[in-house]
Formats: sequence, C-alpha cells, structure tokens
Amino acid sequence: MSMPTLDERLRHLIREKHNNTLEKQKAVGSMDFDDTALILPPEEKRKVVSIMSGSGMPIKDVIFNDFVPEPNHPNGGYYGPVGIGSNFRKFLLHHPPHIDPMSALAGAYMVSFYSYRKDVNPDLDYSDLHEMQEKYKLVTGIFAPEHFCQDLQIGLDLGWDGLRNKVLKYRAVHGEDKYPFYDGLLLMIDGFQGWIENNAKHALKLSEAEPDPEIAAHLRQLHDMNMRVAHKKPETFLEACQFILWYQMGGRSFNSSGSLGRLDVLLEPYYQRDIAAGVLTDEEAVFILACQLVRDTAYIQLGGYDEQGNDTTNPVSFLILEAARRLKLPSNLGVCVGKGVNRELLRRSVEMQFQDKCGNPRFVGVDALVEGFAKNEGVTLKDARARTNAGCHWMAIPGREYSLMDCVKINFAVVLEIALKEAVQRYEAPSIDQILDVYETHLRLAVETLAKGFTFNYENQIHNFPELHLDLMSYGPVELGLDASNGGVEKYLWCIDGAALAVVADSLAAIERRVLKEKRYTYTELMRFLETDWAGPDGEKARLFMQSVERYGKGGTRADELAVRLSEMFVKAVKSARTPKYGYSMIPGLFSWANTLEFGEQVGATANGRKAGKPISHGANPNPGFRADGAATAMSHAIASVQCGLGNTVPMQLELEPSISADEGGVEAVMALIEDHFAKGGTLINLNVIDADTLRRAHENPELFPELIVRVTGFSAYFKSLSPPFRQLVVDRILDKSVS
Repeated sequence: MSMPTLDERLRHLIREKHNNTLEKQKAVGSMDFDDTALILPPEEKRKVVSIMSGSGMPIKDVIFNDFVPEPNHPNGGYYGPVGIGSNFRKFLLHHPPHIDPMSALAGAYMVSFYSYRKDVNPDLDYSDLHEMQEKYKLVTGIFAPEHFCQDLQIGLDLGWDGLRNKVLKYRAVHGEDKYPFYDGLLLMIDGFQGWIENNAKHALKLSEAEPDPEIAAHLRQLHDMNMRVAHKKPETFLEACQFILWYQMGGRSFNSSGSLGRLDVLLEPYYQRDIAAGVLTDEEAVFILACQLVRDTAYIQLGGYDEQGNDTTNPVSFLILEAARRLKLPSNLGVCVGKGVNRELLRRSVEMQFQDKCGNPRFVGVDALVEGFAKNEGVTLKDARARTNAGCHWMAIPGREYSLMDCVKINFAVVLEIALKEAVQRYEAPSIDQILDVYETHLRLAVETLAKGFTFNYENQIHNFPELHLDLMSYGPVELGLDASNGGVEKYLWCIDGAALAVVADSLAAIERRVLKEKRYTYTELMRFLETDWAGPDGEKARLFMQSVERYGKGGTRADELAVRLSEMFVKAVKSARTPKYGYSMIPGLFSWANTLEFGEQVGATANGRKAGKPISHGANPNPGFRADGAATAMSHAIASVQCGLGNTVPMQLELEPSISADEGGVEAVMALIEDHFAKGGTLINLNVIDADTLRRAHENPELFPELIVRVTGFSAYFKSLSPPFRQLVVDRILDKSVS
C-alpha cells in the first residue's frame, strides 16, 4: 500500500463531502442558505438547536453539547471585545481537530460560534426606531455581522506571530482606554494559533498509528507545516493556502464570514516562486486548491482590474476554475467580465457551466461597477478598481470599506401597500402619479429610518459583537484601536437594497390599465379584492384579468417604464439621504437574496394578481411568466435598464436550458449574452445551465438527485437541501414560461 494518486485522493474528498452533506440533511433538515463545508461533530458531542438565521427565520443548527460560553453580562450573554474574544478563543480551543490523511490541508470547522448567541446586548436600545422599522417591515442591518471584505495580504505578509506583535505595538501606543479592544484581538489570535496547533498535533498522533509509511510521512508533513503556519508567515503556495483556509474556516464559524476576495492575486507570487523552484506542478496546485475549496465555499473573485486598470487574470485564475470543475461541488467563484479582462477566462467559465451544470461560476460586470462606484462622494477610480466581489451580490474594497452590504433591505411591495391605501383615501380615484407621490414619501421615510439605524450600528456594534476577526486583516482598526464597524476603516458607504420591483411595477401597470383606462373595476372594487385576497368567483376572475396585463420584462410595456421610474425614485431617495450625526452617504441596489418567501409573507394581495403571502419577485428579475418565451435577452434588457448605477449590484438571475450544446455554438451564444448585458450596464449574473426535465423530476423526488446543485441566488446549494417552498421558487423561475 502507498499514498493514492492525486485523482484518487480527490475522489475520496468528494465522497466525504457528499457523505457530510447527507449527514447534515438528516440532522437539521432543510438548509435554505449557502452550503458551507461545515462538518458535524461526532454524534456524542452534538446537540440540535433552533436559532434565528441571518434573515430572521428560525432554522435548526448543531452545536457542541459540552461547550458553555462564559457570560460577562447579568443576562447570561457575552458582549464587547473581551467577552467575544475570550469566548471565541475558548471555542476554538474546544473545537475537535480534524485531519483527513488524503487532503493536502489540515482542519475543518464543525460548529458555528455565532449559534451560541442568545440576543444582542440589552443595554443597547433603539426602541425609538421600532415603530417605523415595523411599519415598513425593514431589514435594518443593525448588529448584522461582517458583510465586508478583509485583505488577507496583511496576514500573509505578517503571519500570526507578526499580527500578534502588531497588536501589542499599538496596544502600547494607545493606552488603557483601548486595552479591551486590543485584548479582544489578542484573544482571537491566541485562539487561532491554539486551534491550528491542536490540529497539527493530531496529525502527528495519527502518523504514529499509521502503518503505511507514505501516508505517515504525509501526516508528519501536515504537522510540521501547520506548526509553522501557526506562527510564521507562509513561504510556499501550500502554506499560503493553508493559512488562508484557517482564516476562512475561523471566519465562517465566528460570524458566517464568507468573503475571501482575490484569491488568484493573493496566491500568484507563491505559485510563480514555487513553479520556478521546481517544487510545484500545475496538477499539484489544482489539487491543493481543490482541498481548499472543499473545506469552504468562499466568495472568490477571479480576474478584474488592479488599481492602475491592468487585468489581474493570471495562471492561478484558471487553476482555481479547474479545481472547482473537478470538484463539482457548491462553490462561489465570481469571474470578472470587462473590456480589459482576459476573454479566455469568460470562455472557460461558460464551458464549465455547460459541462458541470452546477451553477458555477458567477459573472461580475466590472466595467459598470467601477464606473458606478467612482461616482460616489470620496471615491477615486483607484478605489473603485480595487473593489472585489465578496458575497452573494456585494462588492467591497478589501480591508478598507465597511458597508453592511446585503444586510439592509426595503420591501417595495410593503411600501406600495401602504401608499395605495393612503392614496385611495386621499384622492378616491388616484392617478398613477398620485400613487407614486405618496409611495415616494413613504420610501423616503423608510430610507431615513434605515439611515438612523446605520448610525446606531456604527456607534454600538463595538459593545455588542465587534468585527474582531476582520479587524485583524483590515487597514486601520489595529493602528487606530477602533473596530471596523466604529470608525476603524477608511470608507463607510452604507448599502440599501430594494426588493419586489417586479411586483410593484406590474401592480401599477395593472391598476393603470384595468382601473384607470378600461374602467373595468373601480378602486372600491379593487381594494375589496385585495383585502379579501381575491375571494369568490368574481375575485378570481378579477385576479386573472389583473395578472394578464403586459408585465415588466416583456419589453416596451408600461410596466417596463414604471420599473425604470421606480428604480430612479429609489436611487434618488437613497442618495439624497445621509446618516444622522456623521453624514455618511448610502448606495442603492436591487437584491432580495433569500428573502423572497419572508418578504412575501409580509404583504397582502397585490394588484398584479399575486395572492396574499405568496413570494415576492426575485431581485430585479421579472415575475415568472413575464413573457411566453421567457426570453433571456428581454430579461437582460429589463434588468440592465433598472441598474442603480453606483457600485451596488442589481443582479440578473438567469436560467438557461442547454438546448444548444457547447459544441453547437452554445458557449459563444452565452458569452455574447453575458457581454451584452454588461455592455448595457449590467453588474452581476447568477447563472444556472440546467435541464428542465431533470429539475422537474428532482422536485418531485429530490432523494433521487442528491448531488444536483443549483445557484439559488448569490449562493449555490444542493437542491435536495432546500426546503420545499424554496425548491418551488427555483422551479418556478426555471420552468414557468406561461403568462397565466
């Protein structure tokens, strides 16, 4: 017996990933979120609990049954830098080691530290905002974790000992009032180093019991490498990947942080040095990268521009793509597309979509994003080029920008529901302009409420759950003694997303057509239909009439015009507001994430024929059935027309059935569609190339398709892992081509 080949080892890792996923599905049921690489603790060490997800929905999770955080507050919770830092250190040191002898890299994470959180610090009161937050059903972002991007170059240049020395240096500079913040950072570093060393020691212990000399030697190498990585800065491609992986796994556990940034740029110097020295081959590099990707579904950007506008695509960009292709697992690569970006990267990515049908990679329109972000106050072109795709739909300047992107949302359908009732009471038979005047007033009030929440978060997150993990890899927090949420980084450009654009545009178009022009129904009748959820035969007939009005996305319709107007109104409301006290500006975008079900439950029946409680439209996409052919070009045109244009994305969720094979020109056709969308100002495309019949059969019996992967929105997941309602959303998006 000897060490298996790289291909055999990779097949083993893939099997283990599938087995881990089946175990998670059995333990916690549905998972309507990013399929991370968390593996469950041994059964005797786990407990299933109910927690609140990031979108505020209860979900099942697994925690250690023998880990108890130490409170620093009378309510039994733990808050602030020392409370968080000391408990995370304790948590990491408690974490069981995990070594897979077939992997090039050590470690795995098993439990989310964030799942132990009971509540926010009760001393931090923003009850004065509750009335307006509840009125508009706002996702406020207050005390939401992370959603910005560190710069891992800081850690690669310093190593863990260097980071510790940096913290100690500035701790001495700033004095006692900053000690709690610096002590929290030191506790984080201590926890990471102890966690890494525990895994290294476990590898050595396994080597002593391993009968095969080659596998035993590999385990000893894992020990030696990780003892170095626990202290010194990485020197090789392998060590750099291991350092990044430890940081990413720790971040996932700390507060669900999935941002990684420009992995190809970070790793290229190590790759070039090792290739030149003859200690690394491309096959070995692909295997190491696969070992990294199988342990974390990080949000990674490939290609794009450096600060001078040069393309950053390099050989590692293609090696990362190849690693993902061989794995065929959920992952979140974002491939940049732009006039100055290597077009072969796009070609290889589209080929991969056709080959794998795993919804990977995604596509980032860097030209429009750079141009748009540079329009913001205090942002240079160099700043805009430095931004990286770092999450479901969000961008960030690594280590320099804090925005809470993707954490703050306005449900336009809620605003319309309030505005329509008020307009009918005020005008009896309001015009569309009169409805929109009232709508705009409420939209501005919602934005102002969110701006107040940004200020509250800015001043108080440090006393609740500071961003210690990302502080270490950002520019400013350590030097200034300030958390990234509280003045530590250079830029604060708070992001607000709008959702349900298609619901509102289609509703207004239906009102204008059926009530105002055709006078088929009076406002009194319409309001009765909405209040009764289209009850009775006349209600159902009316619902179908209202639903059959030409929709946003068909092209050249009144609903298309209204969608553009709604987007412009939203941009104006967001950009004309400022955060109280500090005067920070905000950036608008259009994205619902996984909130389509939750947001739909907040809204009664709407005038586009939607029934009460049904999901809202996905992001900026048209409603399913927007035209009989579901034309991708029409959808692209519609979504390009409603872009907010300031650096916050308005993604297109695109589903393509592979009726044209890659060999028959399908790759070129999809490349042209992607490039055309971005040339029109589009910013992000989440793509599935998927066979409709396969999806239909998987929906009927998901057990038969345990390895089917779809891109749900910004994240990818196993279709079987999704809840039935969430699976239905994906199915409707892909299969519904009717207009009834």
